[in-house]
Amino acid sequence: MHRLPDVRDAQISPEGKWVAYTVGTVDTAADKSDTDIWMTSWDGAQHLRITTSTENESAPRFSPDGRYLSFLSSRPGKSKGNQVWLLDRSGGEAQQLTGVKGRLSSYEWSPDSRKLLLVMADRDPNDPADSDGDRPAPATPGTPAKAPKPIVIDRYKFKQDVQGYLTQAGARLYLFDVAAKTTVPLTDASLEAASPSWSPDGRYVAFLARSGEDAERYNTLNVFVVEACSGATPRQVTNYDGVKSSASRGGRPEWSPDGAKLVFLQTTGAKQAAYNMNRLAVVPVAGGEPRILAGKLDRGVSAPRFSRDGSSILFLVADDRSEYPARVPVADGGVTRLIRGPLVISAFDQGRDGRLAVLAANDTKPPEIHALENSELRALTHHNDATLAEFRLGTTEEFTCLSKDGTEVHGLMVKPPGYTPGKKYPALLRIHGGPNGQDQHAFNFERQLFAAHGYVVVAVNYRGSSGRGERYQVAISADWGNKEVIDLQAAMDHVVAIGLADPNRLGIGGWSYGGILTDAMIAKDQRFKAATSGAGTAFPLALYGVDQYIMQYDVEIGPPWKVGLDPWNRISYAFLHADQIKTPTLFLGGEKDFNVPLVGGEQMYQALRSLGVPTQLVVYPGQFHGITRPSYQKDRMERYLAWYAKYLKAGNVP
Repeated sequence: MHRLPDVRDAQISPEGKWVAYTVGTVDTAADKSDTDIWMTSWDGAQHLRITTSTENESAPRFSPDGRYLSFLSSRPGKSKGNQVWLLDRSGGEAQQLTGVKGRLSSYEWSPDSRKLLLVMADRDPNDPADSDGDRPAPATPGTPAKAPKPIVIDRYKFKQDVQGYLTQAGARLYLFDVAAKTTVPLTDASLEAASPSWSPDGRYVAFLARSGEDAERYNTLNVFVVEACSGATPRQVTNYDGVKSSASRGGRPEWSPDGAKLVFLQTTGAKQAAYNMNRLAVVPVAGGEPRILAGKLDRGVSAPRFSRDGSSILFLVADDRSEYPARVPVADGGVTRLIRGPLVISAFDQGRDGRLAVLAANDTKPPEIHALENSELRALTHHNDATLAEFRLGTTEEFTCLSKDGTEVHGLMVKPPGYTPGKKYPALLRIHGGPNGQDQHAFNFERQLFAAHGYVVVAVNYRGSSGRGERYQVAISADWGNKEVIDLQAAMDHVVAIGLADPNRLGIGGWSYGGILTDAMIAKDQRFKAATSGAGTAFPLALYGVDQYIMQYDVEIGPPWKVGLDPWNRISYAFLHADQIKTPTLFLGGEKDFNVPLVGGEQMYQALRSLGVPTQLVVYPGQFHGITRPSYQKDRMERYLAWYAKYLKAGNVP
């Protein structure tokens, strides 16, 4: 698992001869991950590792004049915390450029290479992980440690996974002068600015920010433009109310080459926020009504930007089990798919001459950097090839089945290496999270690992998943654990009916919304002999004000004192009917998870333990919703395998 590097963030150099990118690896001895900057030549012949420190480096960016390669890192330097570092491409060691004292999350070069646009939030004086925080003084002999300051909260949404309690002001934009090394504010904290981009002439900055009445309640985002100088007043370009629609954080506003228009992503309203399907929107910088492009494309889109000549928009499309880049004329018209096949292209960068570097993966290969030329991929990096050559991989196949209400459901199944036709295998239904995501044709280590251990792995894009259109995505709104369950049941009926799965050796599991659906499934379907439920919950009412989904509870479901208990009881079926569960279940979660807090798994563990159903609870100390510590990742996979083997392998069926 930890021998496969994680390749990301391709950036083409101004002259088009090189692509910078990041490679994430794992140091198992230190039990930590490390990300470094690499470069590959456009012909793919040369590969250079640029950084080698034990600290993470990220966000490689070439200065527009081509002189520098910059990146973010918290490596030791003149100032603590995440800073921009600068590497002169003519030679020499990387030098720390910025010395800011806030939480720097991203940056962008100005077109003339003289300034940086910084996105930065204030430091948190109580957070020991904040390198620039005013940490409480540690205890010394005879002197007790200074108590942290009380946490005072007055926000509507006051919790966020990883960030914790949201007591700090939102992020602001700053201008950093590269020569003078001075920093001045561009926006104030009231806007919570995000996703900025420079105008082509460097005079203005477009960005997303919260605005409007009850903006936080509806997560209302609008597009703003501000002159790139301290003291300028931002001007609101769009006027979304958040109830019917909003701008989306899924992509930043991008400028047309002539600086007259902006392309960005528009979402549906707050009630469907969990199932938003982003659409392409173009608006004049001077203001006006946004115009939707590719309106007939009933698929979610992301990462829009203008072509170099300004005549079209390039973007990514989340299609059925695949993701691909496409193009649509600014004047609107038909969408042109730039490549075909079962694959996932999750990011791209456009060179000055229009060349495209993409991050591409398929069922047998993790993401690598490729050149996309004439609808064909040409590999530029090969970081995973040597390790993959040692593996025997299972075959991934598509399948289609019908849910009991007649809905067509799509999915993927992975057969064990050396699969024998006609033989019935133990089968695992592994449920993706989201729910607005999908199982797709990208290398998935977990699916391949289970297949290597002799299981048929079934991955289902139940209703609520992306890739099948807006109606399919919003079908589960305010109706959690209903249509998804009958879709998942139909998939398992299918693999049993075709003689692939042994009906007496079926397992189930998932993480996040996959854990939520695991709980729902085992309460309604007793055929599963083993389950693993990670970071899930079966009693949403108990999480009101406890997790980070207050908008979904208030806007999508409705508060219980307003709508009554019936809607809440329906979505809490698994907990309220825990006595129907017979499946031995392993519950897992992160101790500090604010996304789907650990209490969700604790409640279900306690219910099954009280009922005498075989169960176990595993808590990962210090972990959030995603388990990031390498040793814990390994531990989780080993526990999955052991739990399934105990109940599903021959001779161990209860």
